[in-house]
Amino acid sequence: MSTRILIEHLARVEGHGGVFVELDGDRVARVELSIFEGLRLLEGLLRGRSYEDVAPIVSRICAICSVAHTVTSLRATERAFGVTPSPQTELLRDLLFRGENIESHALHIFLLALPDYVGAPAATAVPEQWQASVALGLQLKKLGNLIQQTVGGRAIHPVNAVLGGFGALPTIDQLLSLRDALVQGAADAQAALDALCALPDVGGCEADRQVAALIPPGPYGYYGGGEIAIARNGTQQRVRADEYRVLAAERSVPHSHAKHSLFGGEPFMVGALARLTVNRERLTPAAAAAAQRLALKLPSRNPLDNNKAQAVELVLDIDHATRTVERLLERELRPEPPPTVHPRAASGTAVSEAPRGLLAHSYTYDDHGRIVAADVVTPTALNAASVERDLRRAVEQRTTEDLDGLRRQLEIIVRAYDPCISCSVHVVQKRHAV
Repeated sequence: MSTRILIEHLARVEGHGGVFVELDGDRVARVELSIFEGLRLLEGLLRGRSYEDVAPIVSRICAICSVAHTVTSLRATERAFGVTPSPQTELLRDLLFRGENIESHALHIFLLALPDYVGAPAATAVPEQWQASVALGLQLKKLGNLIQQTVGGRAIHPVNAVLGGFGALPTIDQLLSLRDALVQGAADAQAALDALCALPDVGGCEADRQVAALIPPGPYGYYGGGEIAIARNGTQQRVRADEYRVLAAERSVPHSHAKHSLFGGEPFMVGALARLTVNRERLTPAAAAAAQRLALKLPSRNPLDNNKAQAVELVLDIDHATRTVERLLERELRPEPPPTVHPRAASGTAVSEAPRGLLAHSYTYDDHGRIVAADVVTPTALNAASVERDLRRAVEQRTTEDLDGLRRQLEIIVRAYDPCISCSVHVVQKRHAV
């Protein structure tokens, strides 16, 4: 007898997607993650545009990840035109990334994922005992937005970050206010760990997994780095970041508008859990203590541990941002007019870590500095095959015949990946040059 489960709309994720499961008796016949979003066409929209227009356009791909898209875009163009940002610019860009990670993770953990653990349909409907945790998440999100506003000029879609530098710098008063907010944020992050430790176990699925993450050039971070590590079962392979297409080997699937990527014929996971797995030796003492407190073991076999990994990064990023602001206050910011840009016919590629995982931007320009070809690969696109694999594992490992319970379990797994579904659909030009 055939049994079907259909989730027509995945709630509490950005964008439109669903899940289809077909059981033939005890046999799992089909498990599909379907992405219904239409083509974004932003890569085509860029064609013919001046290099000055590119970053402001691509930042609109996602409001939550607008910093990652902006700065990764700028870095790709800088590499094409031979522009080298100053150490001060690199420091401010890193701080911007920390702010984005804080606000994104806080939003996901406390407003999108927490309701799954307490049996609520939404953050506005959690039991009274968890309402303070939701408020705490909003406070942490506000902190991340404050960092972005202080450095980037706006809470979303930063306007201060430009090619080679910044159009405006934070003032001393702004940095002092930010430092005070970060001190409170550190206390809030510890309270967040208390809340997460009190959450009940909601299962997930168990299996070895392949993960991929950027190797940062210095401390644990999200910006810069020339290599991507792919890890599985204690082994690790590396590919050059500008050869990301070896990893993002996209192929179309009939049931989804989003392509699937495989490495070595296997899906791979990107995001906070992947980053911690690859770069766990770079964790600060506070972050390592947070991981131990949450009983997060690396490598992990459960995709729901991505929620714990995001909490560890919250602790790490608030600590790192605090030290960065103190460093900026000690040395003071020096006015640095952005360098003169000389467009040329060239290609440039940059790979960073958005909150949800690896993000690649690659552009080819003509000799007037206009886009000839563009390629943007987002974390949710890279994760699509891995999510579908974990959904199948959950169905295969089901311990109950309660279909409603299984349906909830599948939604929880998808949400643990923190997907940005709208960002996952794009067109790839076969003649793209890296």
